[in-house]
Amino acid sequence: MPPVFVSNRPHFVYEKPVFRLHVKEPMTKLENPVLMATIGGAQGLRGEVRAKAYTADPSALGDYGLLHSTDGRSFEILEIREMKNVVVVRFRGINDRNAAEALNGLELYIERDNLPDEELEDDEFYYADLEGLEALDDKGVSYGTVTGVFDFGAGDLLELKGPGKRPVLIPFSEASVLEIDLEAGTLLIDPLAAGLVDDPELSQFTADKPKKKK
Repeated sequence: MPPVFVSNRPHFVYEKPVFRLHVKEPMTKLENPVLMATIGGAQGLRGEVRAKAYTADPSALGDYGLLHSTDGRSFEILEIREMKNVVVVRFRGINDRNAAEALNGLELYIERDNLPDEELEDDEFYYADLEGLEALDDKGVSYGTVTGVFDFGAGDLLELKGPGKRPVLIPFSEASVLEIDLEAGTLLIDPLAAGLVDDPELSQFTADKPKKKK
């Protein structure tokens, strides 16, 4: 019987199951992401985090299914409770403070189709639907498109960006935004109320005002 030679050197061994363990699962990529929350610091030792929710009811953050980060991770909310101006959330798989602290600053999204349109009133809109709308006055003059919606504490603001122009912020109010046509992709705005043009009467008054003597 001929001798049998057995080599135990790793580079002679090829086992497919071993290499399959290193293949990552496909990342979740949203086609039309809507920002739902931003994670803050850790809360306690059980893996809970504080989060800023952008839903009308902060405690309803978990009612829209899985939340997704831009790096492809998905998060399932197990528990949520309100605390002052934030919510405290416990995610599946986040079980200690170190894991919770690693999420600080992470933004979480859902797919736009997961938002219930039937719950909106006639004068209510999702911020995600406003982005990309062109801002026009009653003469058809364009002042750019909506590139963001912000709230710094004094009311909602729309960011407009036109070709070759710097972004500007206008109030998202009934005085500034007269009409929203999602089908046409436009906003009808009052550029004077929005602060995009000067009041000619005020400018005339300022020009005619006598200068003080030195």
